[in-house]
Amino acid sequence: MNPFFGSVFWLLVTLGVLVTFHEFGHYWVARRCGVKVLRFSVGFGKAIWKRTGRDGCEYQVAALPLGGYVKMLDAREGEVPPELRAQEFTAQTVWKRIAIVVAGPGFNLIFTVAAFWLMFMLGRTDYAPIVSAAPQSMAAQAGIRAGDRLLSVGGQPVATWSDSLDVIGNALLGREPLPLTVRDPDGGQRALVLPLDKLPAGKDVGQYLEKLGLRPAPAPAIAATVRPGEPAALAGLHGGDRLLSVNGRPVADFEDFGKQIADDAAKSPLLDIRVQRDGKPLDFKVTARMQSLDGQPPRWIIGVGAEPPEQALQRFGPARALGASLQMSWDRASGVFNMIGKMLSGRASTSNLSGVIGIAQVANASAQLGLSSFLEFLGLISLSLAILNLLPIPLLDGGHLLYYLIELVKGSPVSERAMVAGQYVGLLLLFTLMGLAFYNDIHRIVLPT
Repeated sequence: MNPFFGSVFWLLVTLGVLVTFHEFGHYWVARRCGVKVLRFSVGFGKAIWKRTGRDGCEYQVAALPLGGYVKMLDAREGEVPPELRAQEFTAQTVWKRIAIVVAGPGFNLIFTVAAFWLMFMLGRTDYAPIVSAAPQSMAAQAGIRAGDRLLSVGGQPVATWSDSLDVIGNALLGREPLPLTVRDPDGGQRALVLPLDKLPAGKDVGQYLEKLGLRPAPAPAIAATVRPGEPAALAGLHGGDRLLSVNGRPVADFEDFGKQIADDAAKSPLLDIRVQRDGKPLDFKVTARMQSLDGQPPRWIIGVGAEPPEQALQRFGPARALGASLQMSWDRASGVFNMIGKMLSGRASTSNLSGVIGIAQVANASAQLGLSSFLEFLGLISLSLAILNLLPIPLLDGGHLLYYLIELVKGSPVSERAMVAGQYVGLLLLFTLMGLAFYNDIHRIVLPT
């Protein structure tokens, strides 16, 4: 599928699933609190499908699938017949109203735990945290060497590259020194510190990661596979040959080998490649070929493949998967609150915010990686949606919750004038956040780091 249409499609799937679950939380709890629900809508605007249930509620799917809503019987929106006043929203106790408001984010939290639980049941495929450091980078200066395995980051044990990256990303937001424990290929352990406090202020995490220079270790310089009929096979290379040099220049790893092939073949396709087989050096003349693979732009190839990186598969039974899901939900929620706190305090740049474009791109990318990856993405977005909605901003669930908490303290509802003023403040804050996130998305596309 075209990346643009794929991003749009998976964004709509994401919003459709998560918003429906969120609104179902409001609907389900409202019904159990005795409130009459007039309409349950998935999407906004003109209805493209609807029906009325036996309970009198109108269920519909609307034309604009970028949200949804639950419309309840509310005296603030019109006259309520006397026989229905007991089912009207504002007639309920403040605790029932709080329960109805919290139910939306609460159902998003339930969805997050369920998505992570199913992901761990199916199997979460990741790479082992075996790393290297870009030359002259901060990671290299801190002592990271190619082939080091991360054992703990910031005091937290890590088993995968993604887990390591999550902890590192949170630390980058605050630019604080980050302790690491690593094990080298020979089994020796070392304690290191990444001096993140030396990073410049005001950048996003992507730029910090580039400056840090920590990355998965490249594959060793070994021709793990040699495709039949391709230049390397025709010249005599075998699978398992260790790649020593290209046109007399030593090869550091498979990534370096690929760069040398591209650079030298652009000058002359005929290459001198030295390998080691059974302990003996052998020389071959290989004529590189310009070719496009899997729809990618044409490039110089000779038909050899690298050793696949070591994988870390996390697949658990139901009970252990639930524990892992709860722990992951807690860790990710802590990370979100950490980011919000540091942005509010000015310690982290607001350029880390992403909007609908960024979400669409990640939705498409995760969907292409398989069901487990998409479930993890859905869980993360659902968690972010829950936390965002609980922020004490008028128009959001958290804003309504704030009004009801004030009502509990003062013993009477917040005045209509105060609520109207709050709506304007909420609109301003939301449009500011949305505009900033949209600007960041466009900036990353136009001026990628």
